[in-house]
Amino acid sequence: MATEYVEQREDNYFVRGSRVSLDSVVYGFLDGESPETIRDNFPTLVLEQIYGALAFYLGHQGEIDAYLRKKGAAYEDARRSQKHVSPDLRARIERSREDLGQRT
Repeated sequence: MATEYVEQREDNYFVRGSRVSLDSVVYGFLDGESPETIRDNFPTLVLEQIYGALAFYLGHQGEIDAYLRKKGAAYEDARRSQKHVSPDLRARIERSREDLGQRT
């Protein structure tokens, strides 16, 4: 039986043997999703992998939270530096994000 459910590839964490990022599983968990809902969102994973990934997160919470903050900051920096995006397009994207946030 496998005991390692998370692997690191190129400075990113993934559920072992999949292309699903640990970020995706953790953000679902932090948003209150059940492991079954996370599985529904990522049907290539089985519950054992999800519970294993969550156990890894809980066992390394400080490290993974710091990793997620760093990735979030890098994303925001990249987003802000995209000056070639028109203000109209940026506004539509923001409205779409708000609409998605209201549906969850």
